[in-house]
Amino acid sequence: MHTGGRYIKDIIYGANDGIITTFAVVAGVAGADLSPAIVILLGAANLFADGFSMAASNYLGSKSERDFVRKEHDGVERDLADAPREEQNEMIALLQEQGYGKEDAPLLARLMFKNKEFFVDLMMHEELELSSHAREGIMRKAAATFIAFVGMGFIPIIPFLFLSSTAHLFAYSVGATGAALFLVGSLRSLVTKNSWIFSGLEMLVVGGIAASIAYVVGAFLKSAVGVF
Repeated sequence: MHTGGRYIKDIIYGANDGIITTFAVVAGVAGADLSPAIVILLGAANLFADGFSMAASNYLGSKSERDFVRKEHDGVERDLADAPREEQNEMIALLQEQGYGKEDAPLLARLMFKNKEFFVDLMMHEELELSSHAREGIMRKAAATFIAFVGMGFIPIIPFLFLSSTAHLFAYSVGATGAALFLVGSLRSLVTKNSWIFSGLEMLVVGGIAASIAYVVGAFLKSAVGVF
């Protein structure tokens, strides 16, 4: 897989969250019947604050995973240095569990042992179900999340930024957001391997529910509090 594929998950889910959370703010403000300027203000503030928070959480989570994988990797290396025969025997047992015969498994284990780094990585994957790739690219993952979140999250407020007429602004935002949700949701099929149509519709429904809740809450607060 191309190395850029490692960031597909961060890009897709960052974009999905950006669209949904920003449109939820837009819907809530629209439900309260506030001015377009308030929509832009609250939408942009939420967009950058949540985008940074999500990227920071991604970084901290990935860093914690990286530190854990590094610790386990060092432990396997120590075991390999202290007891190489035992580690080879463990590899032989693992290979036999994968269907290799009693003659082939020891031969394969000896060949793998000639490349210590590969041997350690394979032991981590087979025995501990960990990948050494978890140690790579944590800053890029966070950056991909932030860029996708902010870039796609701007879509719900674009009509409020560039259309001078205040009529039907929310309807335009609904249309743009729906199209963006379906598009980005369908791209989830690259990660989930599900139908792109189902993935797009699923994200569209989830985003619609979140926006509907925000709109109803905004409308309720406007009628109940009456301060807007």
